[in-house]
Amino acid sequence: MATSTKQPIIVLGVTGGIACYKAVELVRLLVKAEFKVRVIMTRGAMEFVTPLTFQTLSGHPVATEIFDLTQESEIGHIHLADSADLFVIAPATANVIGKIASGIADDLLTTVLMATQAPVLVAPAMNIHMYENPILQENLRKLRRVGYHIMEPAEGYLACGYEGKGRLPDPEKIVEEIERLLKKKDLSGEKLLITAGPNREPLDPVRYISNRSSGKMGYALARAGARRGAEVVLVSGPTVLEPPARARLISVITAADMREAILKEYGQCTAVIMAAAVSDYHAAAVAEKKIKRGKGPIELRLEPNPDILKELGNNKEGKWLIGFAAETEDLTANAQKKLRDKNLDMVVANNIAETGSGFDGDTNIATIVDRSGAARSLPMMSKDELADQIYDHFLALKSAR
Repeated sequence: MATSTKQPIIVLGVTGGIACYKAVELVRLLVKAEFKVRVIMTRGAMEFVTPLTFQTLSGHPVATEIFDLTQESEIGHIHLADSADLFVIAPATANVIGKIASGIADDLLTTVLMATQAPVLVAPAMNIHMYENPILQENLRKLRRVGYHIMEPAEGYLACGYEGKGRLPDPEKIVEEIERLLKKKDLSGEKLLITAGPNREPLDPVRYISNRSSGKMGYALARAGARRGAEVVLVSGPTVLEPPARARLISVITAADMREAILKEYGQCTAVIMAAAVSDYHAAAVAEKKIKRGKGPIELRLEPNPDILKELGNNKEGKWLIGFAAETEDLTANAQKKLRDKNLDMVVANNIAETGSGFDGDTNIATIVDRSGAARSLPMMSKDELADQIYDHFLALKSAR
């Protein structure tokens, strides 16, 4: 979500391709995230989607013609170029990429783009053979050389019937990249090791014990950290979430797997954020074959897993350690005890029994405790917003120290 006092302005150029329908959803998501969106459409784009659709969603007139006196008096192509905090072209066809790379300004979109001083994000979408064409690739290299930001197309089934690279990235991914480009890079230089999700501890080839963690908080922290300029390594247990675009993902299953991955990466990081719900126990013995149903009860013997966070706390080596505490009672007291017992710098605690703060939701209600002894209680907010609050608190602590 856009968080500055001034509503950032996104100028969105929409060009003529079947992926235009995704640009409609992109505008909706940007408005929801509190961006002001001004849309420019090429003539080709208007063959797929009407300007009225974008006008209704954005709440602003759509610019289409460079010589339209009404549009010029209301918007003005130079004013439009100057107003942009970020210029986005999605979808970007091979044609418009070629024109931009060659300095051609023969319609409103390319003229405004030529005049803007804002950063530019280009999201290509086209047939796989067009995308692989060496001329197109050279044009993209040229745009990168002059500072344009290029999103890689997604892979999958294409409207032309082919399958491969060329799909416009999902609108959510484009919004994530927009937020990253606009975010203040106050975490630049940080190397964050973030954990997320549950573990699965096998009982036999079919069954396992786990917990209800969705991984959403850890993934939100990875997204926010990357947006703010940090290098992010995300060690994740099994989830159904899309990996954050700018984070290096390491997928693990068991707590032992997670510990091994963390220790391997620990030496290179500056801070560890343990948002994962690490399994406390594993089966003492894993059956080689499926355990069959019997007539009576069976006994399951569990043994404790290593306490990864405490192990890190005993070997801090100047690194910052941030833990999470999912509690059902005595929230602040339990968080402060965890802070002391595991030698942490900060604990983010939440009462999982409280509405809006439980597992698998998109919101959280957190209390942050640190070595000062104070407890900072936050209202219910999205996990993405909470991630930024956590980083703000982290930076304030670093500055004070």
